[in-house]
Amino acid sequence: MKIEEIVELTQGRLLNGQVDRLLEISYCGAADLMSDVLAFVRAGSLLITGLATTQTVRTVEMADIRAVVFVRGKVPGPETTSLAQELGIPLIASPLGMYEVCGRLYQAGLIPVRRLHQELMSRD
Repeated sequence: MKIEEIVELTQGRLLNGQVDRLLEISYCGAADLMSDVLAFVRAGSLLITGLATTQTVRTVEMADIRAVVFVRGKVPGPETTSLAQELGIPLIASPLGMYEVCGRLYQAGLIPVRRLHQELMSRD
């Protein structure tokens, strides 16, 4: 699924316009605890969170996550948006709650990172 489709499905707004709107994402995870993000969300995924801080962008960078959707109307400050722009990480702000955003993206075909984890474990 492309970033522009994620923006539309989440009724979101792209916060840093100088990113690749055609970037493809197949997997998705949701968490507000960045320790959970590091433990469970896989590289190349989309992160859904309500934590709109610079720490989120740094965690996303470390985990090689492709993009972030901030839920519940959260909008990060200019420092956070600027850092994401510098790193090429698309940030999306959605007025919807986490549950609804997750449901919409799941219904549209994004694969949960848990399923990815299960698929990888079954190959061994």
